[in-house]
Order: sequence, then structure tokens, then C-alpha cells
Amino acid sequence: MRFVLRLVSFAALCIAIVAAAMDSIASVSVSQVVVTPLRSAWVEIAPVSLAWLRTLVEVNLGPTAWRMLEVWFLPQPAFAIFLAVALLLWMAGYRKPSLAGRFAA
Repeated sequence: MRFVLRLVSFAALCIAIVAAAMDSIASVSVSQVVVTPLRSAWVEIAPVSLAWLRTLVEVNLGPTAWRMLEVWFLPQPAFAIFLAVALLLWMAGYRKPSLAGRFAA
């Protein structure tokens, strides 16, 4: 399970790096800071999945939960969301080093 968490964390980190690189390229080209919100990136990549998530959240958690996601989560920068997800998944899959040391029997 830890391997899967670390693998998904790595994938989220890669997506965050790509999103940050795209934002920095756009920022340099227009000479202003450009930050792509998660909603915009999601609509460009897979608009059907966003509609599916909306119905899933509204049916299972209620329309208030979707409004909270819409107001607080979706306007955030895509790279920041994926960095946070990568960090949380890495922390969940982290294995503490043994106290005896690396070469202990």
C-alpha cells in the first residue's frame, strides 16, 4: 500500500511540475504573473469528468458540499493543489527509518 501511495504521490508531483512550468512559460510570455486555476485546467483536459464529479458530490454529500468545493477548491492554482496532494500522499506512504540503523541485523 505504501508503494501505491508513493507512486501516486510521484504522479501528482509530476503533474504539479508540469502545471508550474506551463504557468511560468505563460507568465514570461505576457510579462505578468499567470496562474491557472484548477477548474480551468480540469475543463481543458477532461470536462466530462468535472461534470461527473459534480453529480457524484451532489448526490452523495449534497449541493452544499459542491458549492464549498466550487468556491474554495477549484479556484486555487492547479500546481499548488497537486503539490499539496503529492505531499499528503507522500506523508501517508512514508516509512520511518529503523532505529537500529541501516546496517543492523
